[in-house]
Amino acid sequence: MASGLARSRGRRRKRRARSHVVEVSLGVAAFAVGAVAIAWPLSRSDAEPGQVVAAPAPQASPAGELTVASVDTDKKPAAKRDKKAAEEKASGPSKYTDTTAQAYFRSRWSDKTAKRVKDIRSEGGYLRIYTNLPENADNSKTAITLCKRGLEYLAERGEANPVVFVQSRFGENGNPVLANVLGPDDDDCRVTYPEPK
Repeated sequence: MASGLARSRGRRRKRRARSHVVEVSLGVAAFAVGAVAIAWPLSRSDAEPGQVVAAPAPQASPAGELTVASVDTDKKPAAKRDKKAAEEKASGPSKYTDTTAQAYFRSRWSDKTAKRVKDIRSEGGYLRIYTNLPENADNSKTAITLCKRGLEYLAERGEANPVVFVQSRFGENGNPVLANVLGPDDDDCRVTYPEPK
């Protein structure tokens, strides 16, 4: 009977030892998955600051081990994101870019003022001239000059109700207006601000 008791104790010890190995293995696997989930977004060079990138999902192999699926690093999605960012920030061509206006500006002027233009768009009957000027350049000589050039362009096209906006580079407030003409009654391109009541 004593030998039977010794055998059962031996079996219990083996079972406990085996369960510790399984617990440690699962702990190591969980740690590895957690490390990948944290490190993956940090290692992505094409991710923008503040962008959340999903880590690849762990998958079980036929042997039961946890593995991480490989990720396709095709650069096309990054290029599309870059194009969309340039479109939103008005720092490059978009579906609203007025290529006729761009050609007109390039053929007529090649001075420092013209080099400030990053995109020219026609949206809803308005001519928007996006620049690399800071947002505190409202009513500056450069902004006023670009506005007058926009008016010339619209006049040559026969526009009866010209509306021109000259806008700054993208910042915390988007692309603020630096100079504008709001129709045939507005002729000085200066941005006016309503007086407080």
